Amino acid sequence: MATTTAMQLLGRRLSCCCLLVAVCLAAFAVVPSASQPSLTVATPSSKNKNTQLKCTNTKTNRTTCTVNCNNRCPHKCLIQCPSCKTFCLCDFYPGVSCGDPRFTGADGNNFYFHGKKDQDFCVVSDAHLHINAHFIGKRNPAMSRDFTWIQALGIRFAHHRLYVGAVKTAKWDAAADHLTIAFDDEDVALPRFVGSRWAPPTAPALSVTRTAQVNTVVVELRGVFRIMANVVPITAEDSRIHNYGVTDDDSLAHLDLGFKFYDLTDDVHGVLGQTYRPDYVNKLDVKSNMPVMGGAPDYLSSGLFSADCAVARFGRRQEAAAASIGGPAIAMVTDDME
Repeated sequence: MATTTAMQLLGRRLSCCCLLVAVCLAAFAVVPSASQPSLTVATPSSKNKNTQLKCTNTKTNRTTCTVNCNNRCPHKCLIQCPSCKTFCLCDFYPGVSCGDPRFTGADGNNFYFHGKKDQDFCVVSDAHLHINAHFIGKRNPAMSRDFTWIQALGIRFAHHRLYVGAVKTAKWDAAADHLTIAFDDEDVALPRFVGSRWAPPTAPALSVTRTAQVNTVVVELRGVFRIMANVVPITAEDSRIHNYGVTDDDSLAHLDLGFKFYDLTDDVHGVLGQTYRPDYVNKLDVKSNMPVMGGAPDYLSSGLFSADCAVARFGRRQEAAAASIGGPAIAMVTDDME
């Protein structure tokens, strides 16, 4: 009897742990469209970041409750409706990249990857998916490296190319849209209202949806990835605290990002991608206040859409399949995907 009771208690504790993990990842989970929670992105008042905000279910257009957007969120507060849970995009959960860029790996550990300004680095490289990031930066003469931020993503899948980037701007205007998107070299015009959605006829599995009127979108390739992108500036206060040395001619608008992947292979690589490998061993000093992943040359690409970094995996499976059957490579993601 005692053994049975102990096992029941252990089972309850494990269930609670699983529930906590599920709550953290709920906003990026793929579930049937009829039950998928909506996500509202709210901008707190600059004077009072604990201002109560309404949580509105975008499917029913009804206000379900009011919530407090607490001051942990420096730029945006994310509200999941109808559950009314709140969190910040840069909370610590797997697949996040924020700031100077701080990543949270699939193992849950945080690390920094500084790269170098005005260069492109492989963030994720797999057989059917490749994501590069373009870094912008600011040189501090007192340091041996650049301060860097992710300004844009170059995403490749099948024979398509998707660009998601922050527009360079001197003076930040929170009411203006500083986000630019292009698909296969054609600009994407996305109406400025919450819930506006775009999907290309040549790749209907891809969609871009606004979760705020400006500067925040969710990009999804069904069954492959879901990415939340939020454009934010470096404020005068950020610059003062961290000694970034920001001047009036550039607000250093950049992307804070949340990644969720659904179909990575065991051979995936890249700055963030390698942390999803089953054989990944974290060799960073996780006890350090600022664990840094080095080896930048291994991830350096010649361009935003180039898959030529030393750890590139893109197309490897297709090329191997083509060689074995003597025919053309078959893309993992096809244009007629439904």
